[in-house]
Amino acid sequence: MTTQYDLIVVGSGPGGYVAAIRASQLGLKTAVVEKAELGGICLNWGCIPTKALLKSAQVFEYINHAKDYGIEVKEASANFEAVVKRSRDVAGGMSKGIQFLFKKNKIDIINGYGRLQSGKKVEVTATDNTKVVYNAKHIILATGGRARQLPNLPIDGKKIIEYRKAMTLDKKPESLVVVGSGAIGVEFAYFYATMGTKVTIVEFMPRIVPVEDEDVSKQLEKSYKKMGIDILTNASVESVDTSGKGCKVKVKTQDGEKIIEAEIVLSAVGVATNIEDLGLEATGVKTDKGKVLVDDFYKTNIEGVYAIGDIVKGQSLAHVASAEGIICVEKIAGHHPEPLNYGNIPGCTYCNPEIASVGMTEKQAKDAGYEIKVGKFPFSASGKASASGAKDGFVKVIFDAKYGEWLGAHMIGANVTEMIAGVVTARKLETTGHEVIKTVHPHPTMSEAIMEAAADAYGEVIHL
Repeated sequence: MTTQYDLIVVGSGPGGYVAAIRASQLGLKTAVVEKAELGGICLNWGCIPTKALLKSAQVFEYINHAKDYGIEVKEASANFEAVVKRSRDVAGGMSKGIQFLFKKNKIDIINGYGRLQSGKKVEVTATDNTKVVYNAKHIILATGGRARQLPNLPIDGKKIIEYRKAMTLDKKPESLVVVGSGAIGVEFAYFYATMGTKVTIVEFMPRIVPVEDEDVSKQLEKSYKKMGIDILTNASVESVDTSGKGCKVKVKTQDGEKIIEAEIVLSAVGVATNIEDLGLEATGVKTDKGKVLVDDFYKTNIEGVYAIGDIVKGQSLAHVASAEGIICVEKIAGHHPEPLNYGNIPGCTYCNPEIASVGMTEKQAKDAGYEIKVGKFPFSASGKASASGAKDGFVKVIFDAKYGEWLGAHMIGANVTEMIAGVVTARKLETTGHEVIKTVHPHPTMSEAIMEAAADAYGEVIHL
């Protein structure tokens, strides 16, 4: 294995491995440094295995509601261990897929912990503590993030857990308190509630999924309460007593303090960046508030050093990291990519009902000074949703009243994560509200709701 490369990527998550493959396609001799599994958190402990768990929960939910579809099923039970094993098998298969792609693209894998050194060098410490220094013309840092810890919620891996442990528990807990209602929090809340766990969500902000449009938050809260999930908003966990058999969670609410007893507490309060012990200080790479400072093409202040993904500005999402990696590498290779538009990044949450959004919320559009047209189409009015037994939710669209610019779209319902890409493409092409209305959508589909919502914004809706 050579120690001289055109590009070394530190980290093999969705930012790192995509950057490496694109670099190889562009003719750069490339290596990737990885201390754990190929594919990073996303493939092994995030996006992919959680979706496998959620699919198992959805199948179980279908079976439990089979009677609603005219199907008689005798008592069904969830084999929790088998559900977890399937999730791990799916993740393992995906990680092997990255190995295949690396081999296909002639990318070297360097196992170990990478640290940046001056002079465009990366020192890699193997598991046996041996160290090897590799040289590269360009180095991309793609080290990702980890679960953030709160001082009053110390993760012990047994009674107070984070997302990794939440997807590999030995048995289903009887009760669970989920602290935080972002994507991780509400997805695990749905999974465990469907499996039969008594779930309570504690959210510091006034509403759950607080980054979403307010109407989406209200709908998810309504759907979750119907499932039997307890929700406390404007609430904070003050402390957790783990001295007994389970946990006694002291929660501060607007109505005073409450003690919630639960078997396990899941901390889902966000992501911390992995920038410690990377050699940033020693090499002079500038950081601010836990993020590496980069330009529009992910170059740091140090020549030949770049950073992408969770450790830089922008949304901490797998598809963002991948896009950043491609832009970064294409710039390195002498191409002329355009900077990423962070205002047109789709967000997807795979709870049930699913959530998908892009662009401004109604409040953000108003606060930005736009005069707006807002359209909304409920899935209760959709023929396909009714036939599918999935009438919860809606599509909401926001247009600039003056020029018809599509400012935002917010969806909650079955399969909306598969629908949002069409909106992202339309916004990229500067599609107006009238063009959406005049675009013929297939019937019967859930996606018709996008056209109907646009028509509602302009007073032309047919099916409301």
